[in-house]
Parts: sequence; C-alpha cells; structure tokens
Amino acid sequence: MEPTIVRYLLLAAVLFCLGLFGVLWKRNIIIVLVSIELMLNAVNINLVAFSRLGLSPNINGQIFALFVMVIAACEVAVGLAVLIAIYRNRSSSDIKDMNLTKW
Repeated sequence: MEPTIVRYLLLAAVLFCLGLFGVLWKRNIIIVLVSIELMLNAVNINLVAFSRLGLSPNINGQIFALFVMVIAACEVAVGLAVLIAIYRNRSSSDIKDMNLTKW
C-alpha cells in the first residue's frame, strides 16, 4: 500500500498550522525561529510530494526543496546572530523586549 498524495498534504498542513501557531502566539524568539523552520519544512514536504506523486513526476520540486533548505539554514544563522546581539543588550529573549525603537 503506497501512501497517496493526500497523506503528505495533510501532514504538511498539520506541520504548517503548528508552525503558524508558534509564530503567532509564542513570545520566545527561539520558539518563533523553530516555528518558521517547521513551516518551511511543511512547504518542502509539499514540494517533494508533488514532485514525486504529481501529474507529471520530475525532479524540479526536489531541487526547489533543496534551495528552500539552504535559505532556511541562512535564515537561522542570521536570526540567531540577531538574537545574540539583542540578548547582549537587553538580557532577554522575549519578543516584547525586542522593540529597539522605544527609548
């Protein structure tokens, strides 16, 4: 019994909703970064599923998923660098403390 594309789409939808919940309702910036990664992985599942099980299976979706992974790695590196810089100044990783325009 081979899994159908619907199972992959449901898995990706659940992962994306969990990531969206983490981005919108959590206060810790590390949790927000992990949630963004979860959302990007849900997109990768969709890309690979359509690439493998779509109407015209080819490798384009898998290559695009690889580029998304590279961009996600760069996003994490930049996000953690910004987090460390702000944490040194504010001594907090709470999102509400990250407003640098307040005096």
